[in-house]
Formats: sequence, structure tokens, C-alpha cells
Amino acid sequence: MLAGDQFPLICQPVKITKVIEIQSTWIRTLKNLFTVGIFVYICFALVSDKLYQWKEPLISSVHTKVKGVAEVREEILENGIKKEVQRVFDTADYTFHLQGNSFFVMTNFLETEGQTQGLCPEHPDRRTLCSSDRNCKNGWMDPQSKGIQTGRCIVYKGNQKTCEVSAWCPTEATKEAPRPALLTSAENFTVLIKNNIDFPGHNYTTRNVLPDFNISCTFHKIQNPLCPIFRLGDIFRETGDNFSEMAIQGGIMGIEIYWDCNLDSWSHHCRPKYSFRRLDDRTTNDSSYMSPRSPGYNFRYAKYYKENNVEKRTLIKVFGIRFDILVFGTGGKLDVIQLIVYIGSTLSYFGLATVFIDFLINTYSSKCCRSHVYPYCKCCACCAVNEYYYMKKCESIVEPKPTLKYVSFVDELHIRRVDQQLLGRSLQDVKGEKVPRPLMDFTDLSRLPLSLQDPTPIPGQPEQIQLLSAEATPRPGNSPGWCQCGNCLPSQLPERRRSLEELCCRKKPGTCITTSEPFGKLVLSRRALQFLLLYQEPLLVLDVESTNRRLRHCAYRCYTTWRFGSQDLADFGILPSCCRWRIRREFPKSDGQYSGFKSPY
Repeated sequence: MLAGDQFPLICQPVKITKVIEIQSTWIRTLKNLFTVGIFVYICFALVSDKLYQWKEPLISSVHTKVKGVAEVREEILENGIKKEVQRVFDTADYTFHLQGNSFFVMTNFLETEGQTQGLCPEHPDRRTLCSSDRNCKNGWMDPQSKGIQTGRCIVYKGNQKTCEVSAWCPTEATKEAPRPALLTSAENFTVLIKNNIDFPGHNYTTRNVLPDFNISCTFHKIQNPLCPIFRLGDIFRETGDNFSEMAIQGGIMGIEIYWDCNLDSWSHHCRPKYSFRRLDDRTTNDSSYMSPRSPGYNFRYAKYYKENNVEKRTLIKVFGIRFDILVFGTGGKLDVIQLIVYIGSTLSYFGLATVFIDFLINTYSSKCCRSHVYPYCKCCACCAVNEYYYMKKCESIVEPKPTLKYVSFVDELHIRRVDQQLLGRSLQDVKGEKVPRPLMDFTDLSRLPLSLQDPTPIPGQPEQIQLLSAEATPRPGNSPGWCQCGNCLPSQLPERRRSLEELCCRKKPGTCITTSEPFGKLVLSRRALQFLLLYQEPLLVLDVESTNRRLRHCAYRCYTTWRFGSQDLADFGILPSCCRWRIRREFPKSDGQYSGFKSPY
């Protein structure tokens, strides 16, 4: 991950993949459980959803037959006297053939009898009322009118006047549908639905009417779910609607036939499932005449006849229920290619186990958990180990720019990162950013000569270790102003690069690190440096000049590795002036001219 705290928003850190192997029992157990769960899910989905099959949509045809008789009682006015008339409606009276997989059952109606072609006043409403002929326009045809205006304003009834029209007279009156519905007994009608389906790709054909079909059965969701004969009232009961209320204005009801066919020979099953739903808008309350949002379903038709050689008709406005039969489904059969495709597509699911573990490590190693969860929740303390895993998984890498430098002071526990141009300031005075010091790898010490190993301790005599003094030593008169140890010398570099070498081994005044025993044994020991050079190149042959150059550069590397720990930091580590000149005095260059620090990239 690139450290982006010094970059603009367009250069935010980029995360790349790093693979680590965590040898932890609980993480391995968690991953295995997650992997087993994914495997169980894949197998369950394969079997339950039959994802090993090639599925084909069906081709369907539907035929319906409605049965039932209704008795209608209605009042008519004859010679000024109201009379109750009884009429019987059979299938031919109340059913209408519609296009597609639909049928219509009439439940209510309004009749306008004895209409003939002629001139008559329009039925009064706000569009047709008039006071004189000026309010009427000859030849005017309104889409909502019953005829063509003649331009005359005539009496309709009493003081009401309307425009005269050429139409079927008398014109239809605007009236509400009868309440209750005239054919309320249609609730007991039955419909037989014959549905044939075909799967041409599988060469399979079947129908919903079974060979052992009982013609006296009636569909019931639990007791008789395969019967193709449906009572209309039962359909409405399944959807939670009231047939008597819907029969007044009419509506649209859907009958769904779903086929989920398993055509494999060892588990063959292909039977329909019936369900019902109301398809029209039941929420609207706008029942105004001619409103496009008025509820229900209705249309008009006429019965024509001749009386005294005059053509007449009876106009009937029909309210009823349209039933739409919706057939859908698929048929599936084992297909090897489909099975291979499914297995190949689900292999990537097993990678979710690693993603899940990675998510847990990232979550439980966050700053929020470290500061607000772990100190107060003892049961979560075991999760703190995820922070260690996160440190191993995510490594911070800084972009190797020419301005990047690392500084290590002997009197500070951390390292300072400087990623800016010095602009003439001494590197000693630049604050920089604090970076944790990497843990030292002591395994390389085993490569040193045996004489560098610890001497055999003398029994009864305490061991001694040389410590750097924290007290300030007297500063020589030629010591630069930025020096804190008294051993630094001015840089030989040009003016524009000189500030890069103006660095001391200490941040505050004190003893120079070059006086310490580790510096002498790890950095200045000729035998140790020669051993390291031969360790890398066993057949190395050196002359006097190249020997000093290689020993000098090896000493530089030993110091940076010792003080910076990490190879990435050592590549950009700047040696203090006192250490640099001490190494140069030990392994000098014949002409006394040195090039100074060079960026490795």
C-alpha cells in the first residue's frame, strides 16, 4: 500500500494483493467451516433448483367452457305500472368470447329498449343542456355524444332543453349500475380450463386434464389442487375479494397456471399449479361517468330486430368480470454442458472464504477496535491477534522519489522520514515524520567471524557493556553549528547538495556513536567487512584501491542496516557526517574526493 498522506486526493494509496499463510488453528477452522458452508450451499442449490438441467420455456394453448344458469328479477315500467319480470340467463346469454386466453362473464347490465334511427333530444348533462338554438351547432360530433347535432334546441322533459341529435332514439340515459348486481348467482358458475403445453426442445407434450379426470370435481387448493374445474366464487375467495361487490361494476381477474416440469426419467414430474390474482385497480374511488379512472370493466353491445318493418335495437351496457388465463413455466432435463458451466461458475465462490478471513482481520485490527473495544471488552481480547496478522499482510511502501530520505538519531527510538526538498536547510534541522523502527534481524550476526562472537564468560565476574554517555562532550572549534556530537565535519559537496550531508548522529548534544563498541565491531572491523564481501563473492580478488572502495561501501551498508533495520529504509538512509567521515578515514580514497549519497532509484 502506498503511503498517501502527502499526496493530493487524486493520488490516494493503491492496494494490491499480498499473499500470506497464517498458521492459526482458529482461523483455519473458521475458513474450513466457511468453505464447507459454501460447498453445502452449492450442492443444495444444484439439487433444489435443478441447475444441472437445460430448461426450456413452454408453448401453450387454452380452451375454456363456462357452465351455470342464473335467474334475474328486474322491475319494468309498463303503462305507468311497475312490474317484476323474471328472466333466466344461460351460458349463451352471459358469456362472451374474447381474443387470447380470456373469457368474460356478465354480472350486471343496463338496457335501453326500442331504439330506432331518428331525431331526438340528447340526454341532459352539462355538455348537452341548452337555452336556444345558438347553443347547438349543426353537424357537431362530440366523441362523448350519442349522435350528430342538428343545430336545434328542443325540450327534453319539463323545463329541460337539450340539443337535438340524429341518433338511435331514445338516447341512452346516464345511470349507475344496479345494486345489488342482477346476476349475483354467477358466483356459483363453474369454468373448465383445458390447457395443452409443449416443450419442442425436449419433444414432450402434456395437458392439465389428467386421464383419470373426474368431471364432478371442483378445484380446492388443498383437497383437490389438480382439478381444472373452478367455481368463480372460490377464485375470489382465494384473492380475498368479495364477488358480490365486484359484480356490480365488474373487474379483471387473473388465473395463473404455472408448470415446473422435471423431465428426467428418474424423477419425472410435470403437473400444473394454479394461483389467482386481481389485475384491475381496486383502490380507485372515481366512479364518474366516462372517467378513464372509473373502476370495473364494462362494454356495450346491441340486439337488433324489426317491428312493423322498422329496424329497432336494444342497447345493453354490460358489466362483468374478465378472466385472463396466464400460462408460464419451464421444462428441464439433465444436460452435461449445463452442469459443467454451473460447476465452473461456482468455483469462484470458494474464494469467498479467504475474502471473509481477510475482512475479519481488517475489521478487528482497525483503530476503532484497538481504542474502543479491546480495552473494555475482555471477551474480544483474543481478537487483538488480528492486528499482528494485519501488520504481516499489509506493508506500507513509500514511493521512491528523489526527495525521499530516512534519518536515524542514536538518542531517539524512532526513525524520521523526510520527503521534501531541503531548499538550503540542514538535514539536521528538518523535523520529518516519525516512523516506527523495524525489529532487528539478528540472524545475520551468525555470518560474522568467530572472533566477533561473545567471549566465554568468567565465572564470578559480572558482564560489562559499553554505554553511550548522555552528557555533552566539549565541541571542537572546527565543528559545524548543526553538529551535536563534536565529530562532524563540513561537507565537500557542491553548495546545492551540501545540506544533504549536514546531519549528526544525535538530535541533542551527547557522545558520538562512532565511539561505541558496536560501531567499531559492526562497521569498522576490517576482518568482518572482508568476511561479508567474501560471503557474497567467494572468488573475489581485490587490489589496494578497489579493496578500500568495497570495504568503505560495505561499511556504509553495515551502518544503515544496523541503524535502520529494514532494507527498504536502509536504501534511503542518510549517514551522519561523523559516521561518514569516520568510515572514510578508516578506508580512504586516494584522491580524497567522495561523491556522497546517491538515490538507488
